[in-house]
Amino acid sequence: MTPSTATAIPIARPQIGEEEKRQVLEVLGSGALVAGRRVAAFEDAFAAYLGAPHALATSSGSAALHVALLALGIGPGDRVITTPLTFAASSNAILHAGARPVFVDVDPQTGNLDPNAVEAVLRADGARAILVVHLYGLPADLPAFRRLADRYDAALIEDCAQAHGAAIGDRRAGTVGEAAVFSFYPTKNMTTGEGGMVVTADAGVAKRVRLLVDPRGDEEYANEVVGFNYRLTEIGGAIGLVQLAHLEGRNERRREHARRLSRGLGDLPWLRVPVEPAGYRHVYHQYTVRVPRRRDALAKHLTAAGVGCRVYYPRLIPQTAAYRRLGFVGAYPNAEALTREVLSLPVHPALSSEDLETIIATVRAMPTTEP
Repeated sequence: MTPSTATAIPIARPQIGEEEKRQVLEVLGSGALVAGRRVAAFEDAFAAYLGAPHALATSSGSAALHVALLALGIGPGDRVITTPLTFAASSNAILHAGARPVFVDVDPQTGNLDPNAVEAVLRADGARAILVVHLYGLPADLPAFRRLADRYDAALIEDCAQAHGAAIGDRRAGTVGEAAVFSFYPTKNMTTGEGGMVVTADAGVAKRVRLLVDPRGDEEYANEVVGFNYRLTEIGGAIGLVQLAHLEGRNERRREHARRLSRGLGDLPWLRVPVEPAGYRHVYHQYTVRVPRRRDALAKHLTAAGVGCRVYYPRLIPQTAAYRRLGFVGAYPNAEALTREVLSLPVHPALSSEDLETIIATVRAMPTTEP
């Protein structure tokens, strides 16, 4: 198919159907809008889906990160190892908890934290916790990080904001660390409009999270802790229940779209398609290619043809203005190379077969010689 500028294929498209709309209207008609039975049902369903004992809903993924860290006792003076190549919410939450992010370089093939680089930091200076991010929907090396956390007496926290349903073998992302967090922002693999979830196997951590999210506790005005108002609304809970029921099917569509894109683009010598290590289940929150020399030219070419694309993430967190003002410095060669090379293409479930043909044809039509 010949690409056409009349074709508009967005990089993301939230999947909201009639069922979600009916549930929202039912909530509005009930008059019960604050976290209640629908949020509780969503928490139970999400925990069952993951095979985890506890899931606690929050108002956002950022809120989930914040309370998870606090519930694990992480605070002033603590060091938390994390990645420089992600959205800043991960390291922002560490700072909000009063701790200090320690940025470590990534694996050049996956973009996820490099266990060897993390171990070097643990061996030299130690850390209170390791916060891994499952970038683009591909799980980090959880078996390696679990071993490191146990060996160096560090808590393991999983940021699963991009990895709903991802897995290594039969173990889902979000069930390996002392705590895990999910985001339900509109462009995620599932959404509640805005919202988050903390998942843990530790009943004590779960209780502390619950109080931090809603400090009223079992008895209103008891104020057992100085907490926050991080509750998910009943509207969010209602949407989440419907979205969760569709998650597996939509993830399979993402995976099939990714397979088709890789078949159509994998032979191009100037472009590298995403990797999925043996035994891993990538859920393709993003389908991210690497273009070592002409990434920006490809982005311009795709945009002109009406094919959405985006660079996630063009700048490392410690190299942003806010973090430089806080004294963060350092070199991260693998992550820095990725910021110059990565480009995400549409992979969302709403894509048609014709859309996928257009994306492939448009990429393949990219001029590969310098003007």
